[in-house]
Amino acid sequence: MSATGNPVHVSFLLCENMLTTSNTLPMEMLLAAESYVNARAMEQHRHIVIQTIAQESTPITSRTGMIWPATLTLEDNAKHDVIYIPGLWRNPRPILQKHGKTLEWLKQQHHNGSIISAVGTGCCFLAEAGLLDGKAATTHWHYFDQFQLHYPAVHLKRQHFITQAGNLYCSASINSLADLTVYFIQRLFGKPAASHVERHFSHEIRQSYENSVFFEEIHNRHPDEDIIQIQIWMQDNYAREITLGQIAQRFGMSIRTLNRRFRGATGQTPIEYLQEIRIHIARDLLKTSNLAISEVADKVGYQDSSHFNHLFKKTFSVTPAAYRKTVRGKLFSSKNNESP
Repeated sequence: MSATGNPVHVSFLLCENMLTTSNTLPMEMLLAAESYVNARAMEQHRHIVIQTIAQESTPITSRTGMIWPATLTLEDNAKHDVIYIPGLWRNPRPILQKHGKTLEWLKQQHHNGSIISAVGTGCCFLAEAGLLDGKAATTHWHYFDQFQLHYPAVHLKRQHFITQAGNLYCSASINSLADLTVYFIQRLFGKPAASHVERHFSHEIRQSYENSVFFEEIHNRHPDEDIIQIQIWMQDNYAREITLGQIAQRFGMSIRTLNRRFRGATGQTPIEYLQEIRIHIARDLLKTSNLAISEVADKVGYQDSSHFNHLFKKTFSVTPAAYRKTVRGKLFSSKNNESP
């Protein structure tokens, strides 16, 4: 996606038992961004073409009972720049079994270069189609174990809310989908539009997508396969005590060679890369858990809380305690101000 050019065709998949919000929220966010730039005659003037698509021509009934007709079926020869796959209510297996045609269609669209975003158990569509084999993915936390059981070839990242593997994006929740949609808006319309939409649709403080806790294949876009394997190992073992010597020995390199090849491939030292993983995971633990700050530090591999505090402030320009206080204040201020 670029910031200027032809209309962007965004297609929303409709299926039985879908969570309607996982389609309507990004729809409204994208249209809000379009209205923002068009009203200001900004340089990033683009038109969003919203499309709904279903396996059959009959209207779809959502989990809430909402009846939603599709504007397209899989047989229609339409353009799909971005495809949103909705989350599903409860066990996704019965729905997947009815959607063999949809799975084949998704494989074709991926082959054509479409950006595909799935949320929650909707990520099972991508896994069932085999598109996530050998790649990182996430899903709703309640379905982690079943997902790993059904799709052992997928690298499930339980600690990440958003994953990216090329043009395939997985979000663990509707909130994560909102973050991801802000990122898409930034690519389509620029940062001012993304900031405008984020302020109006998100009630809590968020870091930019680039700084969020997610596994992004961009870190692996280099030809050094040995370093890719080291990165994957570090992502899976960040909570352990890890030394350069341990990594070098495990992967059959000298420490000097490890540092040289890692920096050449990623632009970072191994320690900097590990620190980035740990600090960003810690940020989300501060936001989403009631763990003490020392416990958060320990869970991401730091036994020295003072050292953890220093690294966190260096990364986010705020202490862990101040970050948690600000985020929790944003989350609960409206609730606390309600009349009893």
